[in-house]
Amino acid sequence: MSIIDGAGRRAALGLALALPALHRVRAQGPSQLAIGTGTTGGVYYPLGGAIAALLSRQVSGLSATVEVTGGSVANLQLLGAGRIGLAFTQVDAAVDALRGLDRFRGRPVPARALAVIYSNRMQVVTTAASGIRTMADLKGKRISTGAPVSATEVMAARLIEAAGLDLGRDFRARERLSPAESTNAVKDGKLDAYFFVSGVPTSAVTDLAASPGVRLALIDHADLLPKLIDKHGPVYFAEDIPANTYPSQSSVNHQVSVANILAVREDMPDAQALDLLRTTWEGREQLAQTHAEARNFRLESQRTAAAGVPWHPAAERYWREQGATLA
Repeated sequence: MSIIDGAGRRAALGLALALPALHRVRAQGPSQLAIGTGTTGGVYYPLGGAIAALLSRQVSGLSATVEVTGGSVANLQLLGAGRIGLAFTQVDAAVDALRGLDRFRGRPVPARALAVIYSNRMQVVTTAASGIRTMADLKGKRISTGAPVSATEVMAARLIEAAGLDLGRDFRARERLSPAESTNAVKDGKLDAYFFVSGVPTSAVTDLAASPGVRLALIDHADLLPKLIDKHGPVYFAEDIPANTYPSQSSVNHQVSVANILAVREDMPDAQALDLLRTTWEGREQLAQTHAEARNFRLESQRTAAAGVPWHPAAERYWREQGATLA
C-alpha cells in the first residue's frame, strides 16, 4: 500500500499529463506500484515522480505513485517489507541490504538491480564565510549528516571516519536534517556545514548558493577514496563537480561518488520487471525534461560491477539484448 501524501500524488498526476505518449505495454502483476524516492530537496523525488507518471501513462492498467522517504536505506527497508515495488538506492546501501549489514543487520533484503541510472556525488556543503576549507576544518563545527535512514547518513559517517574524525566527539553539534532543512539552518546561522549525496545540481544546494550574500563552498575529499575502498570495497569512485554547477560556485569540487540503481525484489515476476525497465529506458529522454541526470542513464553504465547487487533475471536478459557488456 502506498503511503504517499496528497501533494505527491498530485505531482505525479501533473507529470503524467505533461508527458507525450510512448509505446504502451501490458501491465503484469499488481495494478498498484509504489516507488521509494527520497526527500523533496534531492533528485530521487522529482525523477521518481517522472518515472511514476511515465509508467502510469504507458503501462496499461498500472497506477504508479511516489513515496517521500529518507532515501536509500529507508527505500530498501520498505522494499524488504514489501511496502514498495521499486526503489531508488545507492549501490553501497544496496550491498549492505543484500548482505544484512549495518542498518540491515539480521534483516537482509532480497534486492535485485533493474538498471544503473546515474552517479550520486557526495557534496560537503558550506559557505566561504564559514572558514571551512578542508575536511579537517570541520572539527568543532556544527554539521548535519543527512536525514535518518538515508544513504547520505551512511556515506557521511564513512567519509568522516576516513578523514580521521570521530562522529561522536569531534563536532560541536551533529544534526540529522534533510538537505532543505540543512540549507535553511545554514542560512539562519544554526549550522556550519552539511553532507548530501545526490545527483547534481540539486535544488537544496542551489537554493543556498543563490541566497543573497552567500558564496557557496564545496569541500574537496577525493583524497580519501583509498581509505573508503580499503574498508568498504570498490563501490566508490572519484569524480568532479564542475565549477559553476551552482550559483557562486567558483571552483571545481574533487569529490567521491557512488552509483545509483533502480532496485526491485528478487521475486518480482519477470514480465512485470521487464515492463518497468523497458518503459523507463525508452522514456529516458522525456525523464530528462524533469531532471538532467536522466541523460546519464546510459547503456554503457549497465555493468555488473557497477550494479553492486545481482541483476533481476529479466533485467539481465534485457540489457544483453540491448547490447550491454555487463561484465
